[in-house]
Amino acid sequence: MRPALLFTFGVLVGCGPQRASDYPTQEVYAEDTTLGQRDEFEVRVFRHDEMSGTYSVSEQGTINFPEIGIVEVRGRTPEQIEREIQTRLADGFLVDPTVSVRVKEYKSKTISVFGQVRKPTTIPYVVGMSIADAISQAGGFTPMASKDAVKVTRNEVGEGADASRSKKVSFNVPVEAIANGKAQPFYMRPGDTIFVPERWY
Repeated sequence: MRPALLFTFGVLVGCGPQRASDYPTQEVYAEDTTLGQRDEFEVRVFRHDEMSGTYSVSEQGTINFPEIGIVEVRGRTPEQIEREIQTRLADGFLVDPTVSVRVKEYKSKTISVFGQVRKPTTIPYVVGMSIADAISQAGGFTPMASKDAVKVTRNEVGEGADASRSKKVSFNVPVEAIANGKAQPFYMRPGDTIFVPERWY
């Protein structure tokens, strides 16, 4: 299911040559908690430490769990994984098992930042991360950065009959205006790419 977003549309105001921005802003972002390749998570089976441990999603999107064997985890939420492990353990292995799954690190969910930043890099996505947070983790702007012309590229997933398809969309985000309270905030999504262009003056 696609994360639910509440959209408003920010308009860049202030001095200088500025224009309306078409970037989406949201008050609420329902995080995509599904797991992907290399994500690390912990499985705890109450009163059965021998079955508890930390796992990493394999290239095949699976883990090999004690007693029950291969479990498909890629594209599934922690709650869905909990239910499957619990159900399969209850099928002849344990009586009324209690299972919990806690994600330790989303290595599959990253943000790329490059262009006029001090440390171009790829960083782990964190819930509630703003564009300012991401740029800060890349060392901040260089003196030549065009701070109000930052480009964000992301994959948009289709809806309905097109739910299996995605397309790349780009937004121009006025980061400095956002920081000064003159434009609406912009929050990152996993897989976003930020490019900070060089200013021409």
